[in-house]
Amino acid sequence: MLQTSVFGEGVVADLLTKWEALGFFSYLLPFLLVFALVFGILTRTQIFKENKAVNAIIALAVAFMSLQFDFVPTFFSQIFPRLGVGLAIILGVLIIIGLFAPPNSKIIDYILLGVGVLVIGVIIVQSAAGAGWESAEFWDKYFGVISVIIVLAILVFIVVGASTQPKQPDTTYYAPHWRGK
Repeated sequence: MLQTSVFGEGVVADLLTKWEALGFFSYLLPFLLVFALVFGILTRTQIFKENKAVNAIIALAVAFMSLQFDFVPTFFSQIFPRLGVGLAIILGVLIIIGLFAPPNSKIIDYILLGVGVLVIGVIIVQSAAGAGWESAEFWDKYFGVISVIIVLAILVFIVVGASTQPKQPDTTYYAPHWRGK
């Protein structure tokens, strides 16, 4: 018999399993996330002025309706684990590039932006396919073509950006404000 300590993985795993059985991850967390996002957007945009009761009622209705079918919980259960992996990949790339790249380099910023966009794109496509979204077939069919187009656009952007003339520094001599004796 495998014995686990109080601080071992058994206690945490058991707790998470119980929460999962109660619907904590499938229903409560998606409900809270959708409610908070809708309420925040309505409050920020002030569509109903300062009437927070109307904002709350609309946010509650949208949050409950989003859980009517299993699409939202299934999609959330697909996207958030992939998002954690994607963030780990971006962090790893950031650390590796940070070891060798000079600070404040614009090309490094563009490389990191490209990696981030690529990781987010893969996460969205894979999550949509995992949730059973029919348009995921489109991405399965045309992902290669779209990837080539994106890479070519990035290369064109880099070549055009590199071919522009850099600004010449101002060589005007300014006399110092102090006078030497």
